[in-house]
Amino acid sequence: MEQSKDKKEIVYDFKNIENKWRRRWEETELFKAPEKPKNKFYLLVMFAYPSGDVHMGHFRNYTIGDAMARYKMMNGHEILHPFGWDAFGLPAENAAISHNEHPSDWTLQNIETSRDTLKKVGVSFDWNREITSCMPEYYRWSQWIFLRMFERDLAYRKKAKVNWCTKCNTVLANEQVVDGKCERDDSPVEIRDLEQWFLKITDYADRLVDSLDNLPDWPDSIKAIQREWIGRSEGCEIDFIIEDSCEKLPVFTTRPDTVYGVTFMAIAPEAEIMQRLNIPADRRAAVDEYIEKAKKKTEVERAAAEEKDGVFTGCYAVNPFSGEKIQLWVGDYVLAGYGTGAVMAVPAHDQRDFEFARKYDVPIRVVIKTTEGVELKPDEMIEAYTEYGEMVNSGPFDGTPGASAIADTIKYAEEKKIGRSRINYRLRDWLISRQRYWGTPIPIIHCPKCGEVPVPDEDLPVILPEVTNYLPKGRSPLADIPEFINVKCPKCGGEAERDADTMDTFICSSWYFLRYLDPNNESAPFSKESADNWLPVDLYIGGAEHSVGHLIYFRFFTKFLKDIGLLEADEPAKQLYNHGMVNDEQGRKMSKRLGNVISPIGLIENDGGDILRLAMFFKGPSNVSLDWSHDIVENMSRFVVKKFFPLIGLVDGEQIDLKYYFKKDELNLDEFRTYVRLNQTIKSITHDFDLLQFHTSIAAIMKFINEFDPKKLDQKLVNYCVIKLVQLMAPMAPSLAEEMWEMAGKPYSIFNSEWPQFDPEAIVADTITIAVQVNGKLRGTIDMAADADEATILEAAKSDGKVNSHISDKTIVKEIYVKGKLVNLVVK
Repeated sequence: MEQSKDKKEIVYDFKNIENKWRRRWEETELFKAPEKPKNKFYLLVMFAYPSGDVHMGHFRNYTIGDAMARYKMMNGHEILHPFGWDAFGLPAENAAISHNEHPSDWTLQNIETSRDTLKKVGVSFDWNREITSCMPEYYRWSQWIFLRMFERDLAYRKKAKVNWCTKCNTVLANEQVVDGKCERDDSPVEIRDLEQWFLKITDYADRLVDSLDNLPDWPDSIKAIQREWIGRSEGCEIDFIIEDSCEKLPVFTTRPDTVYGVTFMAIAPEAEIMQRLNIPADRRAAVDEYIEKAKKKTEVERAAAEEKDGVFTGCYAVNPFSGEKIQLWVGDYVLAGYGTGAVMAVPAHDQRDFEFARKYDVPIRVVIKTTEGVELKPDEMIEAYTEYGEMVNSGPFDGTPGASAIADTIKYAEEKKIGRSRINYRLRDWLISRQRYWGTPIPIIHCPKCGEVPVPDEDLPVILPEVTNYLPKGRSPLADIPEFINVKCPKCGGEAERDADTMDTFICSSWYFLRYLDPNNESAPFSKESADNWLPVDLYIGGAEHSVGHLIYFRFFTKFLKDIGLLEADEPAKQLYNHGMVNDEQGRKMSKRLGNVISPIGLIENDGGDILRLAMFFKGPSNVSLDWSHDIVENMSRFVVKKFFPLIGLVDGEQIDLKYYFKKDELNLDEFRTYVRLNQTIKSITHDFDLLQFHTSIAAIMKFINEFDPKKLDQKLVNYCVIKLVQLMAPMAPSLAEEMWEMAGKPYSIFNSEWPQFDPEAIVADTITIAVQVNGKLRGTIDMAADADEATILEAAKSDGKVNSHISDKTIVKEIYVKGKLVNLVVK
C-alpha cells in the first residue's frame, strides 16, 4: 500500500488568488443566467439602499445568498442570482442632503462604490441583469403598473389623515411609523389632513391572508405578523341609532352575543359622525379639547397606549336589540380607519372596556354565564369574563348556548334589518404619495375640466427633472418647477398640471424581482415567457424587519399582475429566509446614524474576502443576530493559513473518480475509519446547507481535519478526502476552493463539479467506541468498525498506546470482551 507523502510548503496569497478568480469568473461569465433554464433555481437577496457603502449587515445577507447560489449550482441547478439598487426614496435622499450633495449624484456615486465592494467580496451575482430603480428605464414601468391599477380603480386620491414626519417633511405609511416616530430617523410623527394617493390593497386582504397557508417554507413568525397586520375579523355590523337625529351609527363586533351588555360606545375623534353630533353646550369644550389633543398623537401611539381614555359627549345612541339608551364617548383608542370608526363597549366581557368603565364609573352588565353556568355579579368582578358561554340578561336570547349564540344573534339582526354579517380588516389602503423630490413621479395630470387624467403609455416615463432646490419644504419640490408642472391635458388639450408628488419607494421594491427576468425589455416591464421560466423565486433572503411593509406589498403586486394576465404565479417566493442582523461589539445595531458601521473593505484588504466570509459564517447561525468582533477573523485566518490551505500539498496530482465509493475490503481499519468520517461529514454538511446553517458546516470540516492523519492512509484516499473537503468548502470560500481545485489538476470551474454525495454504506452503523480497562480500571478507548470481530477488537485494545503502557511489562491472564461496549484485560 502506497502511503501518502508529507505536506508540501504552501503559501496562501489571498490577494492574488481572489483577484485571479474574480477576473476569471467575470471573463467567462460563469454566473450568467440562461434565458430558458431546464432546472432553474431563482435565488433573490433584497436589493440595497445605496445610501452609503456596503456594510457588514449587507455583507452577511449577500454572502449567505452567495453560498446558497454556489451550492445549488453544484447540485445541478441553473441559477438566477441577480442584484440591483433600491435607489429612490427617503434613505438615499436624506443621506444625500446630510452630505450636501444632489440625490442623483450621491446615489450614483454610492452605487459605483458598493458595486465595487460586492465584486471584491466575490459574490456570484449576474451583473448582466443589474437594475437601478432611479433610472427612467426602470421607473417607467413602475408608472405603467400604477396606471394599470388606476384603470381598475385600485389607485385613487382622497383627503385623509396621514402620518407626517416633521423632519423628513413628508407623509409616511403606517408601516413606516415605529412607536410614534419615523423609522428612518426617529423624529416625531404627527397627524395631518392631506390629499393623497392610495393603492386599494384592502381589496386583496382575503387573498393575502388565505394564501399564507400556501407558503409552508416562510417563517411562521412572519406569517403570524402578516395575519395580525391584515387583521381579518368575522362578525356582525349592527346599526345603532343616534338618539336625536335618527342617524345610523354602524358598529362592527366579533361578539354580537354580548350586544345586550353594551353600556357605552366609543367614537374615534376624527370620525365624520363627530361633526354631526348635537353635543350639549356644557360638554362641547371638553370634547373639543380632547379632539385637539388626539390630533397630536399618531395612530400607533393611540393604539399602543396601555390606559385608554375618553370624554363623554353628552349624546346617546339606541341599542337596536334592547331599545336602551347608550352613552356616546369620544375615545382616541378607536381609529376611524378601522371598521366604522365607532365601537360598542361591553365592560363585563371585554377587559379594555372593563377598565374604562371602572375608570369613568360607567355601568357594567353581565350577559354571558361562565363555563360553570355562573352569572357573575358586576360589583364583585375584578376583571372581564371574556370566554363564550350561555347568554343571560339578553331578552329573547336568554339560555342560548355559547356554541350557537353568535350565529343566532347575527341571524336575528339580518331578519330584523338591524345588522348584517360582516368581515372586517385592520389593514388600511396603502398611502403612496410622498412630498419629496427623489422618487418616481406620479403619472397623473390634473385637469380642471376632465379631472384626474392618466399620462398616456406612449408618453412614459414621466421623467424626474433635474433641480437645484430639492430640499423638503412641506410640499413636493416639483410643484415649484413650472416647466414640469404645467402641461396640456391629454384628453381635452386644455391647460392642466402634473401631479407634484412622488411615489413611496416601496413601489419600486414591490416588483423589482420581475424586472431581473427581462431587464432590457423596452416594450413591457417583463415578458410573460421570462416569468413562466423563472417564477416563483425559490429562495428569498432578507431581514424580518420588512414583514409588514415590503413583504406584504410585493405579494400584493404579484397577485395584481396575475389578475391582469402577466403572471401565472400567485405568490412571489416559495421560501423566505430571514438572516440575523450584525451588531457592533456592544450589541447595538450597526447604522450610519450611530456612526458604528463597519465596512468590509478594510477587512478584505487585510485578511481576504474568503476569510471574512468564513468568519461571518462561523460566528453563529445565519438566522440569529450576532455581535461583531475582529477576533473571529484572526482565528479563521489561522485555520485557513495553517490547516486548510496546506492540505492541497498532500495531493500528488493523480486523477481520481470523485463519484467512486470505496469498498470496505479495499481499506485497512484506519482508512475505513477515515472514509466513514468523511462520509459522515458530507452528510451533515449537506443537511446543514439545506438549512442555510454554515457555522456547523465549518465546524464539521474543522473536526475532520483535526482527526485526519494522512500518514496512515493510502495516497488515493488522501487525494479523495482533500478534494472532497475542497468541494465542501467551495460555496463558503469560493476563491480559496477554486485555487485548490486548480492546484489538484481539476478542470475549471469547481462550481461546475458535482456536489459530494455520501456513501450510504459508510454511514449507518459504521464505527463504535469501545472502553478498554486494565484490571477493571479505564485506561483508554478505541474506535472500531461496528462489525469488527472479537479477535480484531482484542488485538486493537492491546495495541493502543495508552493501554499498552499499563500491560507491556505484565502478563495477561484473562481477556474479557463485552460485545459493543468494553474490553477488560486482567494482568499480573
